[in-house]
Amino acid sequence: MSFSKDFLWGAASAAAQVEGAWNEDGKCPSIWDAAGDHIQGGQDCHRACDHYHRYKEDVALMKELGLKSYRFSVSWPRIMPEKGVVNQKGIEFYQNLISELEKAGIEPLVTLYHWDLPLWAHEEGGWPAPGIIDAYLDYVKVVVDALSDRVQYWMTFNEPSVFIMLSYALGSFAPFISDPQACMKALRHMLLSHGKAVKLIRETAKKTPKIGLAMAATTYIPRSEDAAGLADAAEKSFLSQVGEGSNALYMDPIALGKASPMTAGILSEEDLKIISEPMDFVGVNVYQPSNPLLDKEGYDTEKLPKTMLDWVIDGRCLYWTIRQYWERYHLPVMVTENGMANPDEVGEDGHVHDEIRRTFLHDFIASMKRAADEGIPVLGYQHWSIMDNFEWCSGYGPRFGLIHVDYDTQKRTIKDSARYYARIIESNGEKL
Repeated sequence: MSFSKDFLWGAASAAAQVEGAWNEDGKCPSIWDAAGDHIQGGQDCHRACDHYHRYKEDVALMKELGLKSYRFSVSWPRIMPEKGVVNQKGIEFYQNLISELEKAGIEPLVTLYHWDLPLWAHEEGGWPAPGIIDAYLDYVKVVVDALSDRVQYWMTFNEPSVFIMLSYALGSFAPFISDPQACMKALRHMLLSHGKAVKLIRETAKKTPKIGLAMAATTYIPRSEDAAGLADAAEKSFLSQVGEGSNALYMDPIALGKASPMTAGILSEEDLKIISEPMDFVGVNVYQPSNPLLDKEGYDTEKLPKTMLDWVIDGRCLYWTIRQYWERYHLPVMVTENGMANPDEVGEDGHVHDEIRRTFLHDFIASMKRAADEGIPVLGYQHWSIMDNFEWCSGYGPRFGLIHVDYDTQKRTIKDSARYYARIIESNGEKL
């Protein structure tokens, strides 16, 4: 079967990681603007890639690569810099960006929340506070009113396991809070916000919407493909402690309307009805399998290449993520993030020769093609990321981009891997 003729080949970004202009045109600070000493090397996201001012140049590069889609997030602090206050300048930026994408023939895929909570919302209690639900819905309504005449694809949240668990339980991501009780409250409020937002978008969008969210999908590659091996892998992917951090913990309430073991005590039957509002697809963000954590003896990480962040590169995990999500939740799947970090540099010849990312693209897209060939509805592939950018607490060291960014000059350079990806897109994934 392979890929559909309208397959959404694209790349992704997030507002806090690329936009910059952190205090321009009415925008208020986010929790990441206030991260301070938590960022490696004393860096910050205040300028990032200056996408706010350079979006036309960036869209032109996307068009040059033949992208069919661009997944980006809207900045809540740019849209609502104060509680109840709408910033028209912020709305205009995204309207202008979408106009530019339209002219380039690129489908906009909008993520409503990619971790950049307004500082004012954090100061009112953030995700652990009940008031966050109405605050988030007020923001969603403004964005949908402003953009839904031209946006069809919506994602309510990006990787809730990160901004809930890492931000409120482990304290390793903004707002750097370590409080298990606050974390579980934040989890419930996020799930309720998701369900209510899906309903709001469905009822108010001007263009018939397709709605999902993007999950940080930790997936276990089976040791064997017999019945026992497949069952063991699914168990580990969804019910293990790692899986509880992303898969069943969030997706069982959302897609199945039932609590996972960890949420059984905090979600009521009424909550589950609200949370499980029907979606059109599920996004999976896939970087490495969970085998290195769950199978230290049976999975030899030493034989596999690794990224500069020491993440194992094993393309098989993309196929298994897609298949396991499809078999458990029966929702079409969008690969909303997939990529690798490398210390890329522009060579003396003016090019970026990132052969390791080219191989990564080949292996992971071949793995995704296996899922499509088996008839699993795979909607698109969004490479992470369109350009090198601010990598949260790691600052600007890890480079995930298809396009190299010189952060001193903001010069963009298309990498060799991006040229290779462009050829894949041109053949609709037939020539790898």
